Formats: sequence, structure tokens, C-alpha cells
Amino acid sequence: MSGETVELLGHWASPSALRVKWTLKLKEIEYEYVEEDLANKSPLHLEYNPVHKKIPVLVHGGKPLAESLVILEYLDETWKRNPILPDDPYERAQARFWARFVDDKCAPSILSAFTKKGEEKEKAGKEARENLKILESGLGKKQFFGGESIGFVDIAAGWIGLWARMVEEIADVNIIDTETMPLLDAWFRRVLQVPILKECLPPQDRLLEHNKGFYKNLTGGSS
Repeated sequence: MSGETVELLGHWASPSALRVKWTLKLKEIEYEYVEEDLANKSPLHLEYNPVHKKIPVLVHGGKPLAESLVILEYLDETWKRNPILPDDPYERAQARFWARFVDDKCAPSILSAFTKKGEEKEKAGKEARENLKILESGLGKKQFFGGESIGFVDIAAGWIGLWARMVEEIADVNIIDTETMPLLDAWFRRVLQVPILKECLPPQDRLLEHNKGFYKNLTGGSS
């Protein structure tokens, strides 16, 4: 089964697609990448993900899977080499918890800080910082959430270190407070320097311009 063809439908600026790329690289899985135009979704994309109509979509042996965290777990269960989830059931459950925390709490509050204005923006920024401080408690003093090597939570959360900095620059709001969350700040810098992850990152200048355009469309360009 693991020898069947693998395709990834994604978008170059998508953190969710980046998660899947990271996992495919870490697990040394050969795949074909298909870039999707999110403003003009392809018939193939809509066929493979008719429910949410979002990327990423992984297609393995003709069978599609959606939702990045679901895809990460599927890849880990199907290709056993270079595991990203712990063997211990409790530790595995903890990894799932923190990954879900990133999606349910951290990402929405960062997006809110990016799209709100005035007092609402400051309130959203405060919530984002509080959520990231909670995330830091899951890291503790470990090198990575996975311990000595990259794991499930590192893949789920690592993108924040790049995207949140751009939110700070574009929207003029503090997200990653280096004084109150020094361990998490250091982890963001460390995880994005891991060579196999770094090589998958989109060009930062192009990503910044893309997000500036996104911000302008959402807010009219005002802060």
C-alpha cells in the first residue's frame, strides 16, 4: 500500500500544506505536488475535497484525504520509518492535544489579530500571546516538542514562527513576546532552522508580499 503513488494538492503560501510537505520530507516519501489556484479551484480539487473545498488534499493510491492533521497521522501510520508520533499512548495523546490546541486556539487568535482593527486588534493580540504562552508550557525546556527530534507538534506549530512574525510586521501587533515566552521564541527560531524543514519554506519576500495583499483585501489596508 505504501508503494502506491502519492499526490499532494496544495498552495505555496498555505501553512497547512507546508505541514504535509514537512512530513513527506521527514518520512522520505516520494510524491507529486500539484499547485492549486485557490481563487479558481480545479475540478480535481473539488472532486477530492467536496466537503470543505480546502487544501491540502493528499491522494494516495487514488484515495483522497483532507485536513492536514488527519493527513499527518495517516502518513505516520502508513509509512513507519522516521515516526513523528510517540510510541507511548499517553505521549501520543498529548501530542494530539497540543496539535489540536494550535488549530483551535493559536491559529484563530493570530488570524483575528491580523484582521481586526483598533481595540479589537489589541484584544486579539493579547489572546494570541496568552495562547502561545500556554503552548510554551507544553514545550517546557525540551529542544523540540518531540524531545530531541522533530515530532508531530513541531510540524503542527512550527509555521507560526514565520507567519506570526509577518502578522506582527504587517498589522503592527505583538504576537510572539520574546520576554514572556523566551523558550517558545527560541524554539520557533530553532525549528525553522532544521535543514529539512527550512528547505520547504516559501520565499519569505514573496510570502510577505502575498500576506500584505491578503491584509489589504481583508482590512482595506488600515490598522
